[in-house]
Amino acid sequence: MIRQPIQFSTKIGISTVAILASLATYEMLARHQSNINPKQTTVPSLLQFGEGFHEITEANDKGETWLGQDLVATFGRLAVGLGLGVVLSVVIGVAMGAYPWVEALFAPPVLFLAKIPPTAMLAVYFVLFGTEGEMFVAMVGLSVFFTLAQSVYSAAKKDVTDHVVYKAYSLGASSPEVIFEVLWKQILPRVIEAIRLQIGPAMVFLIAAEYVVGDVGFGYRIRIQGRRMNFDVVYIYLVILGASGLGLDWLLNCTRRKLCPWFGE
Repeated sequence: MIRQPIQFSTKIGISTVAILASLATYEMLARHQSNINPKQTTVPSLLQFGEGFHEITEANDKGETWLGQDLVATFGRLAVGLGLGVVLSVVIGVAMGAYPWVEALFAPPVLFLAKIPPTAMLAVYFVLFGTEGEMFVAMVGLSVFFTLAQSVYSAAKKDVTDHVVYKAYSLGASSPEVIFEVLWKQILPRVIEAIRLQIGPAMVFLIAAEYVVGDVGFGYRIRIQGRRMNFDVVYIYLVILGASGLGLDWLLNCTRRKLCPWFGE
């Protein structure tokens, strides 16, 4: 069979070998580029990454570091924007799935706006919210809201059958009880999965906005250091972003397994 189960320790071993092979291949490429041009910085060696890490963690006169400032700025904006977007999309999405009049009112604009790439609306966000912290939060929140509200609405319409709803009403449940005890519990795993899938796009939108108008944050730092050809710093920031995305993905997967053990993988 193609999908034969293997032990967890074997998976770890294979992954470790793959990572070491990738690092060895990269180091060979870096040495080859340095032999061609000793002053090149586009493919820094592993030793140069140590210099880059020292640069981003070196404190200034105020005791601040690049990495500390950018972590607070980027992930603070991401957390607030995602939080607002998730709360708003769950409320509107569940309401659209539960009440026909809410569906008729909100479904058309939500479905339409979900199809517009948020990066194409950067100019609109600049005009409406300026270029300060509120703009980054609003961009993340609204870009997540339209797509996630559509996913929640779709789950509420398709995953919860009329038979289950009518049965709950026949047993004496009120409308709020049907929403929280029947509809919400059935769509919760889908909602968590939809939130997990929105982390990557939300980070893309935020980094893009910081790259264009930010004065602090990962996007800003990548833009400045990329122009200076300091790719030992750029690559470290990219690794941190990737590791953070994997960590959030793992956390939401664990949350779904804990809250919804019946859902499976």
